[in-house]
Amino acid sequence: MRKDRIASVLSREISAIIEHEMKDPRLGMVTITMVDVTADLKTATVHFSSLDDKQAGLETLNRAKGYIKSMLANRVSMRSIPDLEFKIDNSYEYGKKIDAFLDEISKGDKE
Repeated sequence: MRKDRIASVLSREISAIIEHEMKDPRLGMVTITMVDVTADLKTATVHFSSLDDKQAGLETLNRAKGYIKSMLANRVSMRSIPDLEFKIDNSYEYGKKIDAFLDEISKGDKE
């Protein structure tokens, strides 16, 4: 329960930091889709999606880890801020692929 609350707060705050504080043009339109915090609260895996170059966004976020973590320390009252790991979330593309397969199947049934 506590882990989920912390993940929710981190997701909201990281989104705000990326949207309002970071001015790197390589970041583009980044959306935080999910934050998963380990049971010991030492590591937070931040999943994100982007309309722009996802790999460039991943590299930019990885370079900005220290900045984001320091901003979180100012915004979130926790004993220690978890280490951040950023991962690309490809669920949107995966969903589009599944929809295309389902469309193909339904067209095949009609013929």
